[in-house]
Amino acid sequence: MADTRKVETKPESDPKGRGQKTGMIDLPQRWDRFEPLAEIIATIILAVATLATAWSGYQSARWSGVQAANYSRASASRVESSRASSIAGQQMQIDIGLFTNWINAYADDNRELADFYQARFREEFNPAFDAWLLTNPKNNPDAPKSPFAMQEYSLAKNKEAEALEVKAGEYFNLAEESNEIADRYVLDTVILASVLFLAGLASQIKSFRMKSFIVIFALIILTWGLYSVFILPIE
Repeated sequence: MADTRKVETKPESDPKGRGQKTGMIDLPQRWDRFEPLAEIIATIILAVATLATAWSGYQSARWSGVQAANYSRASASRVESSRASSIAGQQMQIDIGLFTNWINAYADDNRELADFYQARFREEFNPAFDAWLLTNPKNNPDAPKSPFAMQEYSLAKNKEAEALEVKAGEYFNLAEESNEIADRYVLDTVILASVLFLAGLASQIKSFRMKSFIVIFALIILTWGLYSVFILPIE
């Protein structure tokens, strides 16, 4: 009787591994080779953002100092302007008092007393007084009522007060500009600090796609922050 048992044959071994394998296999992702590049870019972003943040904070502090100095100068100029204006007011009161006494003596036809007061007129008052007399105020109804209405009457302290007030305004405007620049540097510091956060976050993420997205986003913000810092004046 013939032997009908099936003979199982074993597949020949493939010593060189050329046979086809089945099942799940771990193949490298095609973008994995770019992952080291993303790490390098994130490191560069982190370094540049750190330096830019430090520079922006430094400039903010410097401009804040300029702002405070200009506010102080504006305040000092206004104090000096008020002082000069007060002195001018006192000088005007002296001029008014002496002229009033002179006009009373003149009206009483007391020439000696009138000369006494006239000799004590201040030098700034004399040009206006002389110009007023030339208008013949006694007989000319169109003459100014007093020397104080003459263009020649001018007090140096009044001019000094006006000049100091103008200077105070200039210092105040400079302080406002410095304050605005300092605020913009503070804003840039915040922007650059967010870049630091994103660059640090990218180094902790395993997903290459997510890491790439964060690195690109951080790079965009860094470019914006650097441009904003670049266009600002340096103190």
